[in-house]
Amino acid sequence: MRERNDMGCLFALFAGVFPRFALLIVWIARPRLVDEAFDGWFWPLLGLVFLPFATLMYVILHTGGGLTGFDWFWVFFAGILDLAHWGASWTQRRGMPGYPGTARV
Repeated sequence: MRERNDMGCLFALFAGVFPRFALLIVWIARPRLVDEAFDGWFWPLLGLVFLPFATLMYVILHTGGGLTGFDWFWVFFAGILDLAHWGASWTQRRGMPGYPGTARV
């Protein structure tokens, strides 16, 4: 009987919804992956705070010895998704009382 391994699919779903927590789990469970992708702890920490999905994609795709060719497209695409998230948050805050830019003309 062949055993099914659905943990990869479960992690991919989890990482798509909660990229910061997924990157933190990867950093704790497999610190060698993050150490190989980055030289120190400063850049992954900045990525965890500001561009979590792009940093997670970079760490996952870097496992094969570096990023080549089409791998950079996925990191760039993840960065665009991170920036879109920041933009959506900014536009929703504009309509809340107490935040700058709430004055409607």
